[in-house]
Amino acid sequence: MKAVRMHAYGGPEVLVYEDSPDPAPGPGQVVVKVLASGINFSDVGARRANSNNTVSDLPAIIGSEAVGPIVAVGEGVTGWQAGDLVASQGPRGCYAELVALPTEQLLRVPAGMEPAQVICGLLQSRTAYAMSYGAYAAAPGERVLVHAGAGGVGYLLIQMAKMRGAHVFATVGSDAKAAIAAEAGADQVINYSTHDFAAEVLQATGGAGVKAIYDAVGQATFEGDLKCIGNRGVIVIYGSASGPLGPVDISPLNRVGAYVTHTAARHFAPTRPEYLRHSNEVMGWVHSGKLKVRYTTYPLSRAADAHRDLEGRATTGKLVLLP
Repeated sequence: MKAVRMHAYGGPEVLVYEDSPDPAPGPGQVVVKVLASGINFSDVGARRANSNNTVSDLPAIIGSEAVGPIVAVGEGVTGWQAGDLVASQGPRGCYAELVALPTEQLLRVPAGMEPAQVICGLLQSRTAYAMSYGAYAAAPGERVLVHAGAGGVGYLLIQMAKMRGAHVFATVGSDAKAAIAAEAGADQVINYSTHDFAAEVLQATGGAGVKAIYDAVGQATFEGDLKCIGNRGVIVIYGSASGPLGPVDISPLNRVGAYVTHTAARHFAPTRPEYLRHSNEVMGWVHSGKLKVRYTTYPLSRAADAHRDLEGRATTGKLVLLP
């Protein structure tokens, strides 16, 4: 098969499109023909060998989201057969034409969904769900702030916060991205590269600030978060696109008695039944159009270019690789 493999850690150039041995299904596994695979910031971390995402064996195939039909079934597998259309958010190995996956990671794909659309219903949608329905579930009329509102998760988070009836502020990194966040339903969009987002939020709220901040940017935005979080509010950190926070002084939180949490989707669906319930609900929203998705596709052979664009903040929505 063709796959994108890393023979070393480093920049996007270490992602090499080349021949790789076809996988065989082990016990409890199936092999899936990949019709689309997803790109996440965790893949960038794996490529760079960040401490939380280190790939132990090289050469390695990264990528942990795939959709496609089952083409082979391993020993002991029940309830799945060749031809079943499935999706998975699980082990690495998805930047490839074929991937072996454990059955406990599989989801059945609703009939009629496009492969790229399915990818949008996996990790990013479930992350947005976990943040807006788990980490902090806004009440109708509450004000919240979503950073990176034109990004893959941010675009979905805005929509889910609006489903809950919240008033949503969103930040973006350029004027071109402002329209995308507004399209998602944001009530006020702020370009944080040209404006002080904390000052804008405080002015718009009469100094009260917001009840929750959903932040996947990290280092570049956290200081502003501390300034505009409101009384007994919650700053939800779920990513660090601009770099890790490092040592921080959280004493400003004492001004309003606010909280900070650093979390991820997995903490809100630790069991298989919860994982299925959350995943199937958001997949249904995507399938029905209740949840709008945006994505950009790249050929599998251009995975390195996709990583360059992602790190260069030149993308909006989900990045999807097609064979």
